[in-house]
Parts: sequence; C-alpha cells; structure tokens
Amino acid sequence: MQKPPPMNDQKKAVIWDEWKNGIPMIQIARAIEKPPATIFSYLRYHGGIQLRHRIRSTRSLSLGEREEISRGVVTGQSIRSIASFLGRSASTVCREIKKNGGRLRYRAADADKAAWQRSKRPKPCLLAKNILLKGLVTRKVSENWSPEQISGWLKLTYPDDESLRVSPETIYKSLFIQTRGLFRKEMRNHLRTKRKFRHSKNHKVASRGAIVGGVSISERPALIEDRAVPGHWEGDLICGSKNSYIATVVERQSRFTVLVKVDGKDTETVVTALSKQMKKLPNLLRQSLTWDRGTELAAHRKFSMATNMDVYFCDPSSPWQRGTNENTNGLLRQYFPKGHCLSGYSQRDLNRVAEKLNSRPRKTLDFETPAHRLDTVLL
Repeated sequence: MQKPPPMNDQKKAVIWDEWKNGIPMIQIARAIEKPPATIFSYLRYHGGIQLRHRIRSTRSLSLGEREEISRGVVTGQSIRSIASFLGRSASTVCREIKKNGGRLRYRAADADKAAWQRSKRPKPCLLAKNILLKGLVTRKVSENWSPEQISGWLKLTYPDDESLRVSPETIYKSLFIQTRGLFRKEMRNHLRTKRKFRHSKNHKVASRGAIVGGVSISERPALIEDRAVPGHWEGDLICGSKNSYIATVVERQSRFTVLVKVDGKDTETVVTALSKQMKKLPNLLRQSLTWDRGTELAAHRKFSMATNMDVYFCDPSSPWQRGTNENTNGLLRQYFPKGHCLSGYSQRDLNRVAEKLNSRPRKTLDFETPAHRLDTVLL
C-alpha cells in the first residue's frame, strides 16, 4: 500500500491561507488531498493560530556575504580587506569567522545555517513574564469573562499601571497555543464557544448540501414578518445524545409550541412525523413554516402537499431569522437538558411538556400565555 505524500510546507501554507479565508476544513482537505482529520489535528496542535513567519534581519550577514568572506579567507585576504569589500566593520567579519571554526574551518553554508539557528530566540509571552497580570487573567477567565472583557476591565481598573495591559488576541493565543504552557487546556471551556482552537472571523461551517427547490426567507411575504396574521410557524430540531432528536415548531404570533417525536434525522422520518402533527391543526393555523437549512426538510414538497403549508428556508448560519424558535428551544432545555437522550420520550410525554410551556406567561405577550393568545385568535 502506497503511503500518502507528507505534509510539506506548500500544503501547510494552503491550510493557513484557506483557514484565514474561512474555508471549511472538509474543503481544505480536498484541496491538499488529505483526510479532514489531518487538517483538524494540525489546526488543533497550533491552536488555529499561524505562527509569525521568521524573516532575516537586514542587519545580519546574508549568505552571499558569507560566501565572499569564505572566498577571502581561502585566498588569504586580511579581515580588514574583506570587511572593506563588503562594506562591513572589521569586528563584524572577525566575530563571524571566530564563531564558525576560524580561518581553517570556515564554510559559508554552515555558518549561515548556524546563524539562523542561533537567532531562534522566541520572545517570551507577556503573560509568562508578568505573573500578576497572568493571575488576574486566569481569575477572570475562570469567571467566564471573555478576553475582550478582561482587556477592557484592566484598562478601567488599573488606568495608571501600563504593566497591567494585555490585548484580547494575546489572551486567545495563550489559551489556544498549548505549546506556550501558560494555561491548562481546560481553561478554554470557560470561553463562550468552548472551541478547541481559534477560528477565522470569516469561518463558515461546511454546507450540508443544497435543498432542491427551497424558497428563501427573502421571498417570504411581509405579512408573515410583522406577525399580523396567525398560522405562520418556525421550526427546527433539538438534539440529544445517541443521535436522538425532537422537532420543535412555534407559531410566530402567539408563541404556541408544538413538539414532535422523530425517530431519526433523515428527511423521510422528519417530514412524515411533522406532517402528521401539523395536520391536526385547524386550516387557519396552517399557513407557512420557516425552517433552517437542515437537510432533514429536504422533502419539503412532500410536507407542503400533506399540510397545504408553504415552506421557507433561512439563510445559512443565520439562526436569528428564526428568533422565536431559537428562544423557545432555549426554554425547552429546562425540560430536555443538553447531553440527555431524547429517544425515551413518547409523543404523549412531549405533548405534556408543550402544554406546560404553552401555559407559562410570556413577557413578549404582556404576560399572557401562548395558549390563551391562540384561543383568542381562534374565537
């Protein structure tokens, strides 16, 4: 079996260029013909942050200058003569020859390589040098403060102490680049996103595939947007452990919630279960459904035929376009905590939870309940 080609500098450069541009890992993997797991491991090792490219100082001797020194040594020229030809001081040339074996053993290529190695003096991280600052940052990260909040708080709290200044980016680097050894990796769990490494601001989640014939939310009529007419719903899946799911559907005007038991995430299972529950509603309440880009509703035409409801799809990575449903899903986590298996709930169990939620007063409804608001609409 032929071994795959190694991860060379060219492929590493492609990874960083594409990552900074927000390209998903799976697409980067295809571009360099590597498994996605390899890209993930490489980025995680570096914390998702590319180290600064080393550049030779313009004041240092170049390889060409060292070759001139080598030729001068071989032909027996004096140090002052060589230095004059190069436009360098005699002491610079003298030190160069002494550090690299003297006149008898001086070789330009070896001297240049040794100088490059000697120049590897990484600048100590600010938080490694300043113990007080590191302690303050550690305490605030442990209290779930963001790096930006910590940076701003330090400026306000210690306005006259310039030593207690740190940028948000420095804190992120110290958290994500584990080779710095400043913070335990568990500290990253205090960040809001709990990511394993830094993402580009342009980062996009890989597409889950196109939905054939899907109508964009931008084409949804304005009367749906202003909640003036009942019967328009927003929906999504909430997930639990062991690949378990519940479909949640919320009426935009009344915030009335319907929960649907689904035995899987495939579109046939979801659409069948969703259609069965939505068909129980009065015709007045079956106008439209707005869903995210999940392929679980790829068979949206089948759903529309079964329920006589229009279906609209949100833009990719735009959960705020289903704000009512997102908010409701947050409330439902009181009943279905993250990490719990959802497959043990029957449809009757889900109906009871929905009834509880629909009987809770909502501030957005002037503390009426969704059930009462919906009854008002139906009268």
